[in-house]
Amino acid sequence: MRSSAVAAADLHQSHAIELRDRLIVALDVPNQEQALEVVEKLGDTVCFYKIGLQLHFAGGLELAAKLIERKKKVFLDSKIYDIDQTVKNAVANVAKMGVHFVTVHGNGKAIKAAVEGRGSYPLKIFIVTLLTSLDRHDMQDLGLAEQFTLKDIVLMRAKNALESGADGVIASGQEASDIRKMTAGKPLLIVTPGIRSKGVPHHDQKRVATPYDAISNGADYLVIGREILESPDPKAKAMAIFKEIKRGLAACRTRG
Repeated sequence: MRSSAVAAADLHQSHAIELRDRLIVALDVPNQEQALEVVEKLGDTVCFYKIGLQLHFAGGLELAAKLIERKKKVFLDSKIYDIDQTVKNAVANVAKMGVHFVTVHGNGKAIKAAVEGRGSYPLKIFIVTLLTSLDRHDMQDLGLAEQFTLKDIVLMRAKNALESGADGVIASGQEASDIRKMTAGKPLLIVTPGIRSKGVPHHDQKRVATPYDAISNGADYLVIGREILESPDPKAKAMAIFKEIKRGLAACRTRG
């Protein structure tokens, strides 16, 4: 039987993702102007950016268009959640923008509606499994702790995403290897937030992983915001993270 590490290595290779695409910088800033300052500072070092809810309500869609004009890749973390037809129509509009990734919530029917809305555009649809800011205590607060573990919920969501035609899931680095085991040999991408290098405070994140650990466990893309945004030299910090990603990929190949 093949190990999860081997499966992760195979999937990394089969996706043929360029190294520079694997780091997605989260533009978690208050407005377009500050976001564009970050993009200017990072220059050609980074080509992929995430626009989250904060920027959605401060000209985020206009910013997305500007980034696409500059030949940058855009991940709209919209967490689209509504009735199926509305999800379909919303995703159709996102697809026309030229965005690369978008997040969707909902059951299998909603996910299928999103895939249908995407049509022939190259937009990839990602399903959020469980926010990396949640832990077992939060599951108790939601009334789910008695029935399911964190791992149960993540794997159920990943299975549903795969069966409904989504391109991938948003999942922590702690669960990436379990998702790889469950989906071995199947084309499911994993985007991992909650990334913290060694010695970096966790802040509001609870289920964290280092860049190396997340990639070596099977993650395809890393979403990193604060660690880069608050660095005195964002470009150097991004380069250091790329080195960790390379080490993680090498570890996958070595184990294989």
